Amino acid sequence: MSGTLLLRLSGPMQSWGTQSRFDRRDTGREPSKSGVIGLLCAALGRPRTEPVDDLASLRMGVRVDQPGRVEHDYHTASSDSFYLVSGKSESRTVVSNRYYLADAKFLVGLEGDSGLLAELYAALRDPVWTLYLGRKAFVPGEPVWLPDGLWDGYGLFDALGAYPWLGDPDRSKAPAQLPVFYDDPAGYIVRTDVPLSFAERKFAQRRVSIEYIAMPLPDKEG
Repeated sequence: MSGTLLLRLSGPMQSWGTQSRFDRRDTGREPSKSGVIGLLCAALGRPRTEPVDDLASLRMGVRVDQPGRVEHDYHTASSDSFYLVSGKSESRTVVSNRYYLADAKFLVGLEGDSGLLAELYAALRDPVWTLYLGRKAFVPGEPVWLPDGLWDGYGLFDALGAYPWLGDPDRSKAPAQLPVFYDDPAGYIVRTDVPLSFAERKFAQRRVSIEYIAMPLPDKEG
């Protein structure tokens, strides 16, 4: 039997980078699959060296309830052990530019085997390791685990389309539709964020489509 597990990713700061290089750390506008699977591994207490095939095979959809805004800051790191081609070392200060999402809220759906989803549901309720939203400094502003987040027998879009909006309690500010980014073999968007190995930092591509769904009713149905 299959079903869908819903997660709430909400916080003052989130970062879902998939193209970070050296001194530039990017962020996507919605959670990456590698970031979500990394969060699940933390909840399970699964080390980087363990396989993640079972988690990567789950079909993922992300409902953007509150897109937030992209912000930028920078960090400095000093060291006296930067080695030059000559073999000498010298002291340097490296500045890294870092991008993140501020005040965003997402409802993430994972569709797959009900037994695995039940295991993940229990782990998110009582995680082994600390959960964070893309970077260790970015902790959730609200619990990732949803008491009513396990939807046995429901498909991905059924669950994402019915669960109440996570945005501003004043529904007069709610949009008429919400975008959903979802795994789709025929999708025109390509993401290189399916983890093959966290230990070796190997990732595969997936195809993603976007669909707009009607704003759900205030109370969960079904």
